[in-house]
Amino acid sequence: MRRLSDADFAEIVRRGLPQDLQEQEAIRYDPARNESAEPFVPFERPVIERLTSRPYRDVAFRRKVREAYDYRCTLSGLQLRNGGGRPEVQAAHIIPVDRQGDDSVHNGLALSGTLHWMFDRGLISVADDHSILVSRNKVPDEVTARLLSPSGKLHLPTKRHDHPHPANLKWHRENVFGQRDLDGPAPWH
Repeated sequence: MRRLSDADFAEIVRRGLPQDLQEQEAIRYDPARNESAEPFVPFERPVIERLTSRPYRDVAFRRKVREAYDYRCTLSGLQLRNGGGRPEVQAAHIIPVDRQGDDSVHNGLALSGTLHWMFDRGLISVADDHSILVSRNKVPDEVTARLLSPSGKLHLPTKRHDHPHPANLKWHRENVFGQRDLDGPAPWH
């Protein structure tokens, strides 16, 4: 590696950029040009047909899990709604569908988008006593302090038969929790 002289840099720019770049940009972004005599031609997006095979997902899973948790994130306890009044909580599979997880409420948690992402990547999990586990070497304390319930426990459905199954939680702890490295820098840095 060497330092470039001003002359070398100018030559690189001259070879890489057109001499009339400013004029080209002035024409391209000129609002008066839109009134030109050229006819408008709509863009026709190509349609690609493809056949895929993937595990079937029960469309009722999302509705059943969200209802069971009263549209409240089980990890934060928050019941967020968007501007239209719709709940922002997502239905997360404890054992993913691609790992043979079923679409029962026992295999689901209602989570906010960020906590769903963290759960799927093994940054957080759940103990048998429903306390929240955090991969402390990957998640800073200030992140968990802002996102997780101060009680450190899940906000569970009122009906006991809707609680997450202990075997599913155990599977997540043993197969996902703390197992994955983040690709690139952590999003909270």
